[in-house]
Amino acid sequence: MPIDFKKREKELYLPATEPSIIEVPKMIFIQVDGAGNPNDEDGEYQSAVELLYALSYTIKMMPKNGEAPDRYFEYVVPPLEGLWWLEKGDDIDFRDKSRYLWTSMIRQPEFVTQDVFERAVAVTAKKKPHLDTSSARLSTYSEGLCVQCMHIGPYDDEPATIKKIMSFIAERQLICDLSDTRRHHEIYLSDPRKTAPELMKTVLRYPVKKA
Repeated sequence: MPIDFKKREKELYLPATEPSIIEVPKMIFIQVDGAGNPNDEDGEYQSAVELLYALSYTIKMMPKNGEAPDRYFEYVVPPLEGLWWLEKGDDIDFRDKSRYLWTSMIRQPEFVTQDVFERAVAVTAKKKPHLDTSSARLSTYSEGLCVQCMHIGPYDDEPATIKKIMSFIAERQLICDLSDTRRHHEIYLSDPRKTAPELMKTVLRYPVKKA
């Protein structure tokens, strides 16, 4: 059976609807940085997501094209994830989505090396020349100690779940450790094109440190 990371590592992808502490291990991702409203149909975010899936499925399908990487195993492409923050300014207004900065990313299996990634980039560039493959990179991301919670509902209702997370952090005498290297993190478990807004599931994760 193909390995499904969501099922193999439920503690990372299927938290409860109440906050909990987790130590997130080092993982491999394909990442794309960008800016602007993710809802803009022709914006950077839509192109970034298309590129991430194109590269991820190119790697997954390599054996069928006679190019199986060393240590390859069958797997389910992991869900889309995102790191989010705002342009610097005097006010913090998350309602102004035009100010969003983000890193969109998809986890990769352990066998994905820089060579495997570059081969996928070359194939994708030929198949989808409208995509800027140079904007993607293969990265190792070490998130460390975090508090996370399952948010169920529309993205615009996330502040209520974030409030629960912040209360949990304060109650446990932890410190929210948002910085230039540790960001508000979301994992998207539902397809908004196919799922009613009130049923959508999104993992919300915040970096913390001990006081």
